[in-house]
Amino acid sequence: MPIPTYPEFADISLAMRDEFYPSLNLLKDGVSEFSFSNLYLFRRTYGYRVSRIPGKTFIVEGIKNGASFFYAPCSLPDAGHYDDLMSRHDYQKNLSETQAEAHRIDLEARGYTVREDRDNFDYLYSRTDLAELSGKAYHKKRNLVNGFINSYTYEQKPLSTENVKDAMAVLDEWKDSKGFDGDYAAASEGLALYDVLGMRGCVYYVDGTPAGWCLGEPMAKARMFAVHFEKASERYKGIYQFINQAFAQALPVYMKSVNREQDLGDEGLRQAKMTYRPSGFVKKYRVTKEA
Repeated sequence: MPIPTYPEFADISLAMRDEFYPSLNLLKDGVSEFSFSNLYLFRRTYGYRVSRIPGKTFIVEGIKNGASFFYAPCSLPDAGHYDDLMSRHDYQKNLSETQAEAHRIDLEARGYTVREDRDNFDYLYSRTDLAELSGKAYHKKRNLVNGFINSYTYEQKPLSTENVKDAMAVLDEWKDSKGFDGDYAAASEGLALYDVLGMRGCVYYVDGTPAGWCLGEPMAKARMFAVHFEKASERYKGIYQFINQAFAQALPVYMKSVNREQDLGDEGLRQAKMTYRPSGFVKKYRVTKEA
C-alpha cells in the first residue's frame, strides 16, 4: 500500500521504503528517529502511522504516554496543514534544529510554543575520539578496554546472514539477564531485516562464543553513523567499552561522527553518555499550543 495523502494515514509497511528514499537519507541534521528503519522497527512501540503532503513532506503520527504527536521530518507543512495537524495532536515532536531556526519566529507568532526537548537530544561523538580514546578524559575507558583485551581472546566480524543467529543468541541472553523486554522486539526484527533495511553492524566473540553485537546505519548524507542497537553479555567486564571503540575503528573515515541516540531523561544513562565526552548534540524541539 502506498503512503496515503493527508489527512489519510496508514500503518508503515516495508513496501513504503522506496517512497521514503532518498528524502530521509538526505536530511542533514541526523535526527536518529528520521530513518525508515527506525520508524519501521519502532512502529508498534509508538503506534506509528504515516501520511504525505504532496510536494512538501511526510507526516508520521504516534502516541507516547497517552499523548498524540506527529513528526514532519523533511519540512514543515504550510500553515493550513500545520494548524490542522496541531488541532488533531497534542504536540509536534522532534522539530529539528534546522526547522527551528527557520520557523520558530513564525510558529511563536501564530501562538505556538517551541521548546528544546533535552531528554530527546541525540548524543554526537567524534568517530576519532571513540576510536582512539586518547587523553585523560578517556583514562577509565582505556583501562576497561585494556582489561578486556588482556583477559580474553576476541574477534570482530561484520554482521552477515551467516552470523546473525549468533547476535540473536546474545540478544536472548540480554533479555533473560535483564528480566524485561525493553527494545527486544525492535532489536530482533532489526537483526532479521538488517539487509532489507540497509543497516550494518558487527558481531563480537569472546573465546569463540558470541558475546556482543551492534547495529545501525549511515545518516546525514553518510557523514554520521547512528548506532540504534548495542547488546552484550555482561559476563565479560569491559565488553561494552570494547565494542564502542572497536566499532568506531571499523567505520569508514569519511564518517566523522557517531550518533548514540538519546537518554530519554534517564539520569544514569545521561551520566554514562556524558562520560564519553560528546562533541555535540542533535537538538530536537517540541511544539505545543499555548494554553
